[in-house]
Parts: sequence; structure tokens; C-alpha cells
Amino acid sequence: MARRTKEDALATRSRLLDAAERVFLAQGVAGTSLNDIALAAGTTRGAIYWHFKDKADLFNAMMDRVVLPLQSALAHVDAARGDDPLPALKHAVRLAFRNTVADPQTRRVFEIATHKVEYVDSLCAVRERHLRVRAQWIEGFRAVLRRAASRQGKALPVPAAVAAQGLQALVDGLIQNWLLDPAAFNLERSGGKAVETYLRGLGLD
Repeated sequence: MARRTKEDALATRSRLLDAAERVFLAQGVAGTSLNDIALAAGTTRGAIYWHFKDKADLFNAMMDRVVLPLQSALAHVDAARGDDPLPALKHAVRLAFRNTVADPQTRRVFEIATHKVEYVDSLCAVRERHLRVRAQWIEGFRAVLRRAASRQGKALPVPAAVAAQGLQALVDGLIQNWLLDPAAFNLERSGGKAVETYLRGLGLD
């Protein structure tokens, strides 16, 4: 009986997160109430508060269910730590673009995180999460660019932190703009070329 109760609780939690994805995407995060999510999930507000502290906690749990594109990219590069990191970085960024295009849940959650969030007081924890993740991406790119420059015996034309900020802004901006209008350009092909051009501008090849 206890096992069944636990399975039921996990199923309810998953249903609430599925509903949150749908409703956040349709209405925006600030424009969605916990009651909206409960109704969409076929549960009660009490069920939400059993699993989540508040809407920001539910949002962050929704984000935790997927590996967002740039997180996936950095994990891929870290796996190639003993080799030249530049080919691994290029491949990883292309993979991030491909996952955005091909995986519906990744695409949906990334769109919510970039276009459907308003930083009102009740969502301060969401803003803090975004800032923390951005800092992690920049630090990861900084380490990769420094390793690549060192391996090639070159000096970056700007500090590695500045180069990393630019790379993060480029990749993140390409994904955000593609989500606004997927027909505007081929994210994987055009995005990959843009990243390669940026890296060549840093003197890395």
C-alpha cells in the first residue's frame, strides 16, 4: 500500500509539471495561477502545495526535468577534457541547437524560460536561477576558451571572461531568436556557422 501511495504521489507530481508546461507556455508564468495549473492537471491546489512550496518552486522543478541546450553543451565539452576542447565545443553547441529544434519538451521549456517569464516579486527565485545558470555557462565557456588558446599556443585578443560572455550571448541569442520565428533560419546550420565565425574572430581554429 505504501509503495502504491508513493507511486500515486509521483504520478500526481509529474501530472502537475506537465500541466505547468502547457499553461505557462500559453499564459506566461506571471499570468498563471496555481489554481490554473491544478485545473489543467485535474487536481486541487492542495495537491500542488503538497509537492511545491510556491509557483517559483514549481517552475524550477519543471526546469530541472530537462537538460537545457547550453547545459548539455558544457557537459559534452567536459567529457572531452583530455582532448583539444575546440572541436568538442563546436560539436556540443551544434548539439544544443539540434536538441532545441528536435526535442519538443526541451523546446517548450526553453521557450517558457526565455519568453514567458516576468520577473515580478513572486518570481525572484526564478530570476536568481537564470542568473546562476548564466554564470555557470559563462564560466564553463571561459575555461574551454582558455584551454583551447593554450593548446594552440595563442593568446586571446580579449580576456577569456569577455570572450566567454560574448559566446554565451551569441548562442543564447540565436536560440531565443529562433524560438520567436522558427521559419526565419536553420538554427543548427546557421547557428553553427555563426559560432565558428566567432571563434575564428578570437583567433581559434
